[in-house]
Amino acid sequence: MLEEVERWLKTRSWSVTDRPLHRILAAKRASGSSVSVVLPALNEEETVGEIVAAIRHDLMHQAPLVDEIVVVDSGSTDRTSAVAAAAGARVVHRDEILPRIPTVPGKGEVLWRSLLATSGDIVCFIDADLKEFSSDFVSGTVGPLLTDPDVDLVKGMYDRPLALSDGPASGRTAAGQGGRVTELMARPLLNMHWPQLAGFVQPLGGEYAARRSLLERLPFPVGYGVELGMLVDALHLVGLDALAQVDVGVRKHRHQDGQALGRMAAAIYRTAQLRLARGHLIRPVLTQFERGAEGFEPRTFSVDTEERPPMAEIEEYAARRAA
Repeated sequence: MLEEVERWLKTRSWSVTDRPLHRILAAKRASGSSVSVVLPALNEEETVGEIVAAIRHDLMHQAPLVDEIVVVDSGSTDRTSAVAAAAGARVVHRDEILPRIPTVPGKGEVLWRSLLATSGDIVCFIDADLKEFSSDFVSGTVGPLLTDPDVDLVKGMYDRPLALSDGPASGRTAAGQGGRVTELMARPLLNMHWPQLAGFVQPLGGEYAARRSLLERLPFPVGYGVELGMLVDALHLVGLDALAQVDVGVRKHRHQDGQALGRMAAAIYRTAQLRLARGHLIRPVLTQFERGAEGFEPRTFSVDTEERPPMAEIEEYAARRAA
């Protein structure tokens, strides 16, 4: 297995510089493919506008790589929608997409519904909380899908510095320490149960692109387990050599607190459980503790393990495709 991973790393791990933009654009023209960029957003007014503006300037006006930018707002209470629209994105509210099926909270829910709100042959997902955003995140992940017809999904890989807030190092960053749930939960799970995927540097990263023909056949965990679930399911559906990763530099974003990370880790673990033993497990909850007026008080959260079926099975999607 180690030899297979090493072979994959040599043949399916690239740098954004390996595919100059002019080569990607030529491949896009030759294939006639269209590209959609989706930003799932919840209260991201501080960053979403700069991301949309950078993509529009670099990859729509300067170079015609991206055909549409769609921000899917999942219930923001700030000015996320207004800021995104002012920057040039088409903004769609999560609840307006496929209203026949009631929505549930979760990132995966938004990504699943976005397939009905977009039309590109290639769909690129970008988290809306990125700081100092570079359009390389889009061109880097989309590029191999346009130049290499045997590649179906491309993950971004990058350094993730962690901002330090305590002690004498407060205000500085720790290189490579930003992926805490990745290192403590996702990477051990993948190495133990799906070692073919051990070569992915950022398996939980929210910046990746895939062919619609793959995405519409995948189930989508509704919550934080969506990225791990997608990798595992894609491995079984199209094989390791249809998956790739591209180094796009450095990813800076807003970091979650420890309890939020615990809930993310629980959802990811549950997503892995379901793929190892479907249908045999109770619906889990996670209890955490916060100090209150009378000592430590329990706070219990459901672990978001509901999954949406492949979009190709949804009547409205099939009707749109037929039309």
